[in-house]
Amino acid sequence: MSRYDRLFKNEDASQDRFKEDLACIIARWIDKKEQLDTEIPGLSFHRYDKPTEPSSVMYEPSVCLPVQGSKRVSLGEDVYVYDPYHLLITSIDLPTVAQVVEADKDRPFLAIVLKLDLKAVSQMMVDSNLPLPKFKKADRGMAVDKVTMPLLDSFHRLTNLLDTPEDIPILSPLIKSEILYRLLVGNQGQRLRQIAMTGSHSHQIARSINWLKENYTETLRVKDLANLSGMSTSTFHHHFRTLTAMSPLQYQKWLRLHEARRLMLTDNMDASNAAFEVGYESPSQFSREYSRLFGDPPLRDIKKMAKLAAIR
Repeated sequence: MSRYDRLFKNEDASQDRFKEDLACIIARWIDKKEQLDTEIPGLSFHRYDKPTEPSSVMYEPSVCLPVQGSKRVSLGEDVYVYDPYHLLITSIDLPTVAQVVEADKDRPFLAIVLKLDLKAVSQMMVDSNLPLPKFKKADRGMAVDKVTMPLLDSFHRLTNLLDTPEDIPILSPLIKSEILYRLLVGNQGQRLRQIAMTGSHSHQIARSINWLKENYTETLRVKDLANLSGMSTSTFHHHFRTLTAMSPLQYQKWLRLHEARRLMLTDNMDASNAAFEVGYESPSQFSREYSRLFGDPPLRDIKKMAKLAAIR
């Protein structure tokens, strides 16, 4: 009987044991912090002792694996809930609203996040002779999938490397490649392959998103972005919204407002200067759109954020 045959013989019990062990590993390393970037590149741990208010956050290409508690993420009108039985796969940078919905001091929300390297996805497709996606059209850049025993086993071995840091440079890339392979051949692998496949609509939209992230202060001409992606303006709009659940202008606005918030919070910049710094020409328009996204006007929001940071 092979190793995985023994693991699958009583899969539910095995999964529970692995999740409990992973919860202990996360709790030991993260202590009382909310986030810990580990010594393994791209791997972080997350902990919350109570449910949180909805907050606006960018999800990067990643796989998020909770082992305790649950979290809800809204992408446009779509809602994704992930928990110890369901992981979240994100294939592209997506502005979302996220909220921890199940957590308490006795059983905090505990999760592992592993960033995905889309170049590694392309290389894995070549090295493994994985079939190309059947369709080139764009799809949502986020999905929930069931947690499997092989993935749990891989994450367990990856996190255990933290106890032997000398092994990390050699073994962590191998285990991360294994995790990537499991994702690519799983139910949601099609999404990752679409993003990585040159010539697909998803890949072209990903290029335009990278441009937006690097040039969000510039005046946005959607026609120019469409030309960059090799699409007509209407086709580009359609596929951009399909993938991100928002328009290019809404995406740029999200980037600008979050950068302005960072400038005010960490660089003590006033609202007007922050607005001009990120590309706004009208402080009043900036204030209106800021309030709409974050729930409070800039000054009140920054005071509240600073107070929360001081408490923590």
